[in-house]
Amino acid sequence: MAEKKTPQGSNTLAGRLARLGLKRDADFALHLPLRYEDETRITALADARPGIAAQFEVEVVDSEIAYRPRRQLMARVRDASGALSLRFLNFYPSQQKVLQPGVRLRVFGEVHEGYLGPEIIHPRFHPVAAAESLPEGLTPVYPTTAGLGQGTLRRLIEKALARIDLADTLPPELLQRLDLPGIAESIRFLHNPPPEMAQAVLESRDFPAWRRVQFDELLAQQLSLRRAYLARRARGAPTLLPTARLTDALQKALPFTLTGAQQRAWREIATDLAQPHPMQRLLQGDVGSGKTVVAALAMLHAVEAGHQAALMAPTEILAEQHYRKLAAWLEPLGIEVAWLTGSLKKRDKDAAIARVGAGETPIAIGTHALIEDKVEFARLGLAIVDEQHRFGVRQRLALKDKGAFAHQLAMSATPIPRTLAMSYYADLDVSVLDELPPGRTPVTTKLVAEGRRGEVLKRVHDACRAGRQAYWVCPLIEENEVSVEANVSVANVKRSGRNQNAVLQLKTAEETYARLVADLPDLSVGLVHGRLKAAEKAAVMAAFVRNEIQVLVATTVIEVGVDVPNASLMVIEHAERFGLAQLHQLRGRVGRGAEASACILIYAQPLGETARARLKVIYETTDGFEIAREDLRLRGPGEFIGARQSGMPLLRYADLEDTVLVDKARAIAEDMLREAPQRAEAHLQRWLGGREELLKA
Repeated sequence: MAEKKTPQGSNTLAGRLARLGLKRDADFALHLPLRYEDETRITALADARPGIAAQFEVEVVDSEIAYRPRRQLMARVRDASGALSLRFLNFYPSQQKVLQPGVRLRVFGEVHEGYLGPEIIHPRFHPVAAAESLPEGLTPVYPTTAGLGQGTLRRLIEKALARIDLADTLPPELLQRLDLPGIAESIRFLHNPPPEMAQAVLESRDFPAWRRVQFDELLAQQLSLRRAYLARRARGAPTLLPTARLTDALQKALPFTLTGAQQRAWREIATDLAQPHPMQRLLQGDVGSGKTVVAALAMLHAVEAGHQAALMAPTEILAEQHYRKLAAWLEPLGIEVAWLTGSLKKRDKDAAIARVGAGETPIAIGTHALIEDKVEFARLGLAIVDEQHRFGVRQRLALKDKGAFAHQLAMSATPIPRTLAMSYYADLDVSVLDELPPGRTPVTTKLVAEGRRGEVLKRVHDACRAGRQAYWVCPLIEENEVSVEANVSVANVKRSGRNQNAVLQLKTAEETYARLVADLPDLSVGLVHGRLKAAEKAAVMAAFVRNEIQVLVATTVIEVGVDVPNASLMVIEHAERFGLAQLHQLRGRVGRGAEASACILIYAQPLGETARARLKVIYETTDGFEIAREDLRLRGPGEFIGARQSGMPLLRYADLEDTVLVDKARAIAEDMLREAPQRAEAHLQRWLGGREELLKA
């Protein structure tokens, strides 16, 4: 039977369901509960315990829209034992209509002590008839979105479960070997648990039904990624056979010798480029591990073979840093390097595009400008994307598609933990730069409370008077504005339990700049942030490189790519607001010269649990891989890798730290694709429903 599909709309029911990814019966069946609530009993209001969710049967005494201070819906309810208030900060007219005096309700929620006595904020409720029976079992609570109630979701899921064929995609002998239950019984059990099932047992992710769902989700991901990998290897690509003339010349001209890790990564890339199928490789390494020179060798390899190469970076500062470094290395070898960015004058941009299109310029470096429609390459053989997780998957595809099945190299300065690489990068070959070039001085990290700002100022002043330079990083641009650059959102503040005003109290870059100009009158202080025009930003950065500016106040636009060896101090305001990866990247901007360097993290009290954990990690280790492991643990895989941008299917139920289950899923995916392709297809259709096209990036 064909699965029922629902038409999409913007504010319609179908539109709300689409926001949750619910279109097919299979989507509804796999939309499993977040938790369960016990609505099998009624608790008297007098027996309510603070912070413990319970169900009450009450009568509405009165209701009103109050302003205390913001607009909210308040209702007073009672039963035979007592009374309390229901409070709604956000509400619909339909809710207000129900809450009329005399109406009997069943209310579910946690009781808290409010200004006017006990209250429940945003309870779940419905009108109840006098003879209405109680549920026999636990009530599932599903992930939802604004305007979509639990009751509606439950009804739609029940209808989908009645229609769908949940035939198992795994053979009985395999299930027996893995000690897993059938998929149909597992899914139906989780949606409709039996009355006798204990809530704690059911919500345990080690419960057999959950284990089966976790395994199937991992299997779908591994099948999808592996199939994308095999499909790429089956396609043709230009075989880039080098002469080694240019790559050898570059290595001889460099003022340093490649590390063992760089040599190994370069050999792996060179081998891939010589194959008749497209390379799909990730070059990952810690801050300062030397990825750029490996990329330079790869581009020269393509040029030697008669092709062009392009490198795309997410920000103009990073792209320009690459351009300056690569031009300095390659132009003495007779290789012209084009610079393409949105801020170029039209005449210069058109000229660069023309030379690239004619094949006269073999290497192009730039930002998103590289993927504009009018940019064409004569013979693009290698596409390199730096900080690839910052680009949407379609942007990465657009660069690669400028050539006929061009080879692709992705680079990331965020080391990927093994468990994540096994899952999200199962379709890529990975090269790792796991050692730093000699001469990199260790960076000392110090945690300083906000009240000791004077000591930090003195240290910055003394260092700059001695000839060194300093960065001073702030998370906001201007007063009363939340900056996207700092990843500080009102939603994050709400989730952390802080008042929204806490965001507005953060030190701003402009405010800090003005203060430092006053506090350090004998030093030159500069300001750079994402709102500056490109030319202004470039002028400030150039002055900092020339040491005409001693203290650079900046937002996180300097997070990656900026290389000023003379800068030995990094001060980060409100360090508790930054993610681990950002803190590690920012710290990596110093320690690039011979002088001892330090990163000073200024934090404001009180520290939340997660912020305290992040600062502890960044203080205790400089190992990017260890930091990445902790970042994955604190943030979860979807946020860590930017999976919503990468096109990778997000894991909802499986845990990437469960390496045993990941290993089993990967091995069985290989077997299924080889020996049971029809089962593999059925499994992928159930879990991904044709949403694999973005995995081909």
